[in-house]
This record gives sequence, structure tokens and C-alpha cells, in this order.
Amino acid sequence: MHRHEPVLRLSGLQQAKLIRDGGISAQELVQAHIEQIQRVNPSLNAVIELLDEQALRAAGAVDRRRARGEKLRALEGVPFSIKDSIEVEGAVCSAGTLGFRNRPRSSRDATLVRRLREAGAIPLARTNLPDLLFAFESDNLIFGRTNNPYDAERSSGGSSGGEAALIAACGSPFGLGSDAAGSVRIPAHFCGIASLKPTSGRLARTGHLPPAGGWIEMLWQIGPMARRVEDLDAVMRAIVGPDGEDRTVVPMPYRDSAAVDTGKLRVLRYEEISDPALSHERAYEIEMKILGADGGDGVREYLLEIGSTETHPLLDGWLGKLERYRTDARGLSCYWRELDEFRNRWFALLRDCDAVLSPVCAHAAVRHGESIREDVFPGFGYTMIHNLTGWPAVVVRTGTSPEGLPAGTQIAAAPWREDIALALAAKLEAEHGGWQAPAMIRS
Repeated sequence: MHRHEPVLRLSGLQQAKLIRDGGISAQELVQAHIEQIQRVNPSLNAVIELLDEQALRAAGAVDRRRARGEKLRALEGVPFSIKDSIEVEGAVCSAGTLGFRNRPRSSRDATLVRRLREAGAIPLARTNLPDLLFAFESDNLIFGRTNNPYDAERSSGGSSGGEAALIAACGSPFGLGSDAAGSVRIPAHFCGIASLKPTSGRLARTGHLPPAGGWIEMLWQIGPMARRVEDLDAVMRAIVGPDGEDRTVVPMPYRDSAAVDTGKLRVLRYEEISDPALSHERAYEIEMKILGADGGDGVREYLLEIGSTETHPLLDGWLGKLERYRTDARGLSCYWRELDEFRNRWFALLRDCDAVLSPVCAHAAVRHGESIREDVFPGFGYTMIHNLTGWPAVVVRTGTSPEGLPAGTQIAAAPWREDIALALAAKLEAEHGGWQAPAMIRS
């Protein structure tokens, strides 16, 4: 066991406290994460760029601040990772697609990266994802595929699969992903970590590729990913609020999950919902209709505009599935009516409950290349439910599949009630243990 491995297994908040208390220096902590990435990444292929020199410089500045007796911020000195669709100053944000491979280096951080820096956290690694984010596996023509830390023959999920794999393998305590159909929640489920898709309109998406806008704007959010639920809350506290650029952000107060009395909550289980109009199968059909009303032409045109004339088979498979939902303006109007009805029916549940517990997916981590199969793909509909409703949804590990793979639970709450979802997730984490170290880092 590496001498710093016990520290690497701690939450980001615990690591920050160690720095404040003098148990480890920020440079030692960052160096320990660098060495961990060097150990695990040859097997995982999760990290596409290591920002080691910049991170060590930033950590040195933290240590000097502490030596001067200055008060350290909440996440001061703790490294974090960033999905390669979220801009980091000085790095090439490729979104995993060939057209962006030689894109100019970013001139500034995405809003949420900047806010984490302002909270004292240190960008350390940029992580892999599928071609233009369109897959439930992380594989692309630039960097190749990311492996699951619990079984290298299986996927880490997508589209934030590099994030999930790295965090699960203790290469980073927390990071940022994005989610339009389950892309922070599916990887969390596959890799046994925790993640949060916030309420639609909660976080600024400035600095994300592709940018916010268009007909799918309402479906997606950037969200935090971590081994421990407490870090999801800590990251959210650092990044919430309008930035003056993303017009969709609503300046709603962010509530304290520690103030939630979980014993008084009315919790509904998905299997208790008998209305087929609220099912994950229904969610799958509606999300595919909204994404595919043009048969995927908007995505194809965007790919051509940026120069991605060759695309990954998983992206091609996604676009092929969208073709069957192609319609005209009248058809789109019908699709939208279905979406409104779905949302209204789900919202009506809030008269009788505060949160809904459901599966994250119909299966544990799939083998590489299997996510696009006709008998597998609709199983991702459980996460699509809350891209459509816009509700916040947290995933936390609560068990192990028959194959020995992580299995999670999804906890969704009413709009702007991330506090309820996080409080219940923390309770489930305490009861079931949450993240468990994969064998690759125990050996």
C-alpha cells in the first residue's frame, strides 16, 4: 500500500481539514494524487491530460498561505478533476470529437472551474468522455476508451465516465461532469461513486462544449461527482449562483442539507408508482422524441461545422436511434405536449411525497460496446425521467450486483430541493457504506 493511500481514500472535505490542521501539506496531497493517477491511469485511461506542474505551483501557494497563518478556504489545497467538455484555462477542450482536437487553448476557465479555484480547490486532471458526449460509454477516436476500475472489460459509463473511473480509483476526490440523459448518474452507478444532477437552471454552463442552447437546453446540467455525498454538497456550495452569462440560471437560495429531518420526509419508491405514464419506459420514449425530432440532423450539422467528418461508432449508433423519431412541426408539437403531460404528472406526485427513490439503470456496468444494443439502451430511461422533469437527482452506491459490480440508487426531489436529495443520499450512504475501494487499488 502506498503511504498516502489512506489519505487518498478520504473525502475532499476531510483532505482539506488535514491541510488546515497540518496533517499533510497541499503539495504532498497533490503529489500523492499525481502518483496515484500515474499508477491507475495505464489501466483506466481516464485522464487525458495531467495538469501536474500548475497544480503543484498552486499547492505551494496554499502551503505558503498556511505558513503565514492565513485562514484557508473550504476546499483549499484539494485537487479536483474536470470532464473534457468543460473548459480549463490553457487547455484544449476537445469534447472527445475530432473537430475540436486542434482547437485553440481555452483563454479562461468555465464558470464552475473558476468558482472551485476561488474556493481553494486545484485543477489537476482532465478526463475522458465519448465523442461529443453522445454515448453511455466513454470512448472516442482521439483518446480511446476508459475502463471500469472494478472490471476492465466493462465500461465506466458515459458521458462523464472518465470522471467516475478516476474518482473511484482515488485519483481525484471530486470533479465536474455534465448530464443530459444520465451522464453524471450512469457513470456514478457503474463506478460506485456519488453524483448530483442539479435542478434545471441551478448552475451556470458557461464554458461547456457544446454550449447551452437549442431545443435540448432544458434537459441538461453540469453536476458534481465524488466518492462521498458530503463532497457533492461542498462543491455545490462553491459553484451555485448566476454568472451574468448563462441566462438560464435562476438565483434560488441553496438550502442546507444538514437541516433536513429525514425522519419526517415522505419517500416514495419507484416500484410503488403504478401509472405507466410515469414510467422509465415512457421517459425514454419522450426524451428520444425531443432529442430526435429532427432525426439527429442538428447534431450531424454541428459535427460538420466543427470538422468532425469522422465519428465514433457509439455516436453513430445514437444518431441511428434518433432517426426513427424524425417528425415535422406538427409532430414536434405533439412531442412537446407529451413532455408537458409527463412533467405535470410527475409534479403532481409532490402533493404526496418529498422524494422518489428509483434504480439508476436497468443493469450494472455493461461490457464495452454493449450500451448501444437494442436490448440494453432503453434501460437508461430511469435517469432520463429527471432530465425531463428538471428535478435534482443524486446517485449513491447502495449495493453490489451479482457480478460483483457497484449498484446505486437514484434519489430525486422537488425542484430546488437538492438539500432533500442530498440528505437522503447521505442517509443511504451511512446505511449501506457508499463507495468501496476497487481491487485495483487494494492490491
